[in-house]
Amino acid sequence: MARRCDFTGRGVQAGNNVSHAHNKTRRRFLPNLQKSSLLSDALGQTVQVRLRTQAIRTIEKRGGLDAFLLSTPNAELGKKARALKRRIQKALAGQTASA
Repeated sequence: MARRCDFTGRGVQAGNNVSHAHNKTRRRFLPNLQKSSLLSDALGQTVQVRLRTQAIRTIEKRGGLDAFLLSTPNAELGKKARALKRRIQKALAGQTASA
């Protein structure tokens, strides 16, 4: 399983451990990924995703999953998030057409 956030696409970063003697050894900075179930109002179901904690906070701040995805440009979203955004847009278009 890839260590990559489903929504933001952020993954592992590389850097150095630097000792007091200034010796440098390579290390990896892993994202804080959490499994999360988010409710989509447009789809009427919960969606299970692996997100960074920062992405979870941003989703809550913007008013939920649907609002976050619809307000974020596709260039800033990961692959799974773009697919989910298309599903939400299609569901919303179907709701407005039937109303």
